[in-house]
Amino acid sequence: MVLVGAARQMEAPGTRVPGLEVLAEVQRRLLEREERLSPFAARSRLSRGRERSEEPSPLRTEFQRDRDRIIHSKAFRRLKHKTQVFIAPSGDHFVTRLTHTLEVAQIARTIARALDLNEDLTEAIALGHDLGHPPFGHAGEETLAELVPGGFRHAEQGLRVVERLEKGGRGLNLTWEVRNGILYSSKPREDILGEGMGTPATLEGQVVKIADAVAYLNHDIADAIRAGLLSEDDLPGIVQERLGRSHSQRIDAMVRDIVAASWAATGQAGTDARPRIVMSPPVHEAANVLREFMFRRVYQWEGRREEAERAKRVVRFLYTYFRDHPEEIKSDYVIPDDPPWRQAADYVSGMTDRFALDMAYRLGFRD
Repeated sequence: MVLVGAARQMEAPGTRVPGLEVLAEVQRRLLEREERLSPFAARSRLSRGRERSEEPSPLRTEFQRDRDRIIHSKAFRRLKHKTQVFIAPSGDHFVTRLTHTLEVAQIARTIARALDLNEDLTEAIALGHDLGHPPFGHAGEETLAELVPGGFRHAEQGLRVVERLEKGGRGLNLTWEVRNGILYSSKPREDILGEGMGTPATLEGQVVKIADAVAYLNHDIADAIRAGLLSEDDLPGIVQERLGRSHSQRIDAMVRDIVAASWAATGQAGTDARPRIVMSPPVHEAANVLREFMFRRVYQWEGRREEAERAKRVVRFLYTYFRDHPEEIKSDYVIPDDPPWRQAADYVSGMTDRFALDMAYRLGFRD
């Protein structure tokens, strides 16, 4: 076993490491547990690996290690001060990128466990799927997309975060499967199951992609009600009828449906169909109606325009300033040899809302 060989390297000549057999037994059980998963589940022993090879851990699978590295990263910690939808809300219970990420991880793990998929890989992708989001939510992303050569997408930036920017330019050296899940976690507006932005190679990545939508649709409804924009009665009839009239009912209905509809498609019913994570047609239709309703009534709400435009002006000011003065960037979150525009994009996209506002005013930004 690989572990035993790795553990033996820890022994000094003529010595014996206490508990070596225990560590080998732990690793054996971890791998055996993965072998009992669905035939279509990802397995760490079959991973396409890391960009830089590493000795295996005696207590964790490779996907567990990735999850832990993401949790301990700087980018993950900053999510607590990044906007989800409502910019700088006054209440304590509005969703942030961090609470959104935790909800996605919880929903995704529920689905993965029900379908006998790899929970460790699912959780790692879920915790890392929004690491590339800039400050001020989609307002910040839209602004950087206009300014950065070649455009800007938070999923691509998330991959750059884990591959290049963390650990002073060394990156987190995550497995290919986790990086692939982060890169293809976004969805087009038109369809909650749309593949226009790419499909993750693993079922675990597909689970995270759909869990992301389940989470944000429902907590964004709650935030909109909290902000006085909506009431439960405002939701379209098809949504209330097929998904439910409360936060918990809607999440439960969507998760149950995803599990049931995906059951055959993940090999559980002996089908030869290409394995994939799906919804039933009735719930798929209701989810798309809800998504379009939220875009019209909340995400593009006229009353948010002023705060969103202010946020865009802040991001534009910061990007332009640091592109023109890269020598003033004091951060290990940029690559010094990169061109100024790339350094500015990396630096600004990594900022929290509060830091971006403070920095902009310190540099002379005025509304």
